[in-house]
Parts: sequence; C-alpha cells; structure tokens
Amino acid sequence: MTISNENDLICLKEVGRIVANALEAMGKALEPGMTTAEFDRIGRELLEAAGARSAPELAYAFPGATCISVNEEIAHGVPGARRIERGDLVNIDVSAEKSGFFADTGASFAVPPVTRSIERLCRDGRRAMWTGLRQVGAGKPIAGIGQAIGTFARKNGYMLVKNLASHGVGLSLQEPTEIATWPDRSERRIMSDGLVFTVEPFLSLGAEWAENGDDDPWTLYSNPEAPTVQYEHTVIATRNGPLIVTLAG
Repeated sequence: MTISNENDLICLKEVGRIVANALEAMGKALEPGMTTAEFDRIGRELLEAAGARSAPELAYAFPGATCISVNEEIAHGVPGARRIERGDLVNIDVSAEKSGFFADTGASFAVPPVTRSIERLCRDGRRAMWTGLRQVGAGKPIAGIGQAIGTFARKNGYMLVKNLASHGVGLSLQEPTEIATWPDRSERRIMSDGLVFTVEPFLSLGAEWAENGDDDPWTLYSNPEAPTVQYEHTVIATRNGPLIVTLAG
C-alpha cells in the first residue's frame, strides 16, 4: 500500500495503535502457568474492545486471534493447551483490521528467570529492528534495510533467519512486496513516498531458516533449533524518514 491521502493515514494510525496497545498489554499479562490459548484470549478481547478484527483469522482462517510462538517455535504459533513456563522465550505477533486497514506488530518476551544470553538476545533483537527502521525513507534503497541489519547481526555474533521476510501491509495483511531483513545483493528497488510495510528481523543464536513442523500447517520452527527473537513495527516511508504507526498510546 502507498498512502495517498490524509484519511488513509488516520485509519492506518488508528489500527496501528490498536495492535500496539494489545501487544503491550499482553506482554504485561504474560506469566508462567497460563496456556497459550488463555493468553490469546486476552489479545482477542483487547482487539474486539477496540472495534478491530484479528487479521490472521480474517485473512487466513488462522485458529487464533494472535500468533503465540514459544521457544523452538519462532513464528505463527497456534494458541492451544501448551503452558507457558519459567525460562520460556515467547513471541507475540498481533495484527488486526479496522475500517479496511491492516497493521502488524510483534515482540519477543523472556519469562524470568532466563540466562544473560537470552536477555542479550532480546535486547539486541529490538536493536536490530531499530537498525533497519532507521534506513526507511522515501527515495532510499530498500536494500539498505537488510544491509544494516546484517551488519549489526554479524558484528554482534548473531544469525538471521533468511526465509521470513518483512512485507507490504495496509490494505491487506500480507501484500506482495517482500523486503529482506538480511543482505540481498539482488535488491534494486527504491522506497516511494508513502510506502507501507513492516520491518521484522528474526535474530537468532544459530538458526538460519524457518521450517514447518508436523503438528499443524501453521507453526514455523527454527532450523537448526536455536533461540530466536522477532520484533516488528509497521512503518511508512516518508520524505522525513520512517513514520512508525504501531506505537502504543
């Protein structure tokens, strides 16, 4: 999607704020003992109270309002009977639709007590995302996003999952535009003014790929198995740089 008028911007900011508020509240509610289905119910209630609909349910008939991925699961985890335990690494991905507009956000949370390496991974996962976001702006090369994130990962001793890309968003949950969050020498596109997309690197202590498991057609697992985090914002490329719409408030 490319923002073309003020109404588009207002609507996108509204749904962006809704998913950001839901993510923030879910992160605060996370505690050992709850099932991922119970946790997902919190997200559903928050979205519905704000007049929004779960985007993965709406777009793909996903069996949950949000995606909850634990430990070896790194994306698209299906809420269910699994109980969250101390030491778990939990990724929450929240996306929603309101008034025909979509926004997408996510973050990883470590359930104490955890090792220093996991604390550092979470801190640096967020730093990797912001490293990419700082490359966003109208007229700038799309390749700069993955190049900057790749440099950050290499300098700090991490791997990047290379088959889970950022994507266009706005009028649908997953628009055709895919954006690598790793170095891609073939990328030649330039960001247009008003282009809407996500920045969501998957930073890992050893995984390079995401692969399907045997339990369901949705959940993706790290390969090789290794702690992996994802942080995500929906952003608009403008002449003044990145305009992030998925900020809580």
